[in-house]
Amino acid sequence: MSKFEKVKKYYDNGLWNAERVANAVIKGWITVDEFREITGVAYDI
Repeated sequence: MSKFEKVKKYYDNGLWNAERVANAVIKGWITVDEFREITGVAYDI
């Protein structure tokens, strides 16, 4: 399972919020576009 898949799974299951997903962008686990795909909002945090 890729890091994108893991982050999406955690977000979809309510384990992570958008701030936590944004931290995954900062760490380089996912891209800004993937953040938008997962959360449905633009990355501006």
